[in-house]
Amino acid sequence: HADLSSTRRADCAMFGTMESATPAVPSMPRAALRWQWSQLPGLAAAELYAVLAARQQVFAVEQQCAFQDADGHDLHAWHLLAWTEAGTTSALAGYLRVLDPGRKYSEPSIGRVLTVAPHRGIGLGRTLMSEGIMRTRAIWPGRPIRVAAQQRLEAFYASLGFRTASAPYAEDGILHV
Repeated sequence: HADLSSTRRADCAMFGTMESATPAVPSMPRAALRWQWSQLPGLAAAELYAVLAARQQVFAVEQQCAFQDADGHDLHAWHLLAWTEAGTTSALAGYLRVLDPGRKYSEPSIGRVLTVAPHRGIGLGRTLMSEGIMRTRAIWPGRPIRVAAQQRLEAFYASLGFRTASAPYAEDGILHV
């Protein structure tokens, strides 16, 4: 798979292809996080609950968006969870899911990307996406990656090397590209 620090043309997409595989260096130290990469059957009940609660908080409550989060795709996806730990206590700090090629799009796709409120503004979103891209490339080397992004985050995804390949469209009342 492609090295994230390489400068060759990458195989990722925001309804298109990634222009560069050189994301900015994350500002959050990787050692501060415990990564969990699992399909749904590998998640414990408490881990799944943390994911569903975070998704509801971010996508339904904070964004004031009523939509069907349980869309049937979680059973056929990889889930990347970023945990912080203090002593014996773990807290979900960030999350994304990767759908298998052919589930929603012909290529693997990253979605449901979130950081939990106490962990925003420290570079976790960039670190999370970089980790997600790396793990997606490891499973599907050489395949483009698709992401349907909220328009307000277009510059963020562009900074990771994605390019916009669609006009803005409304999905669940929020503009996406």
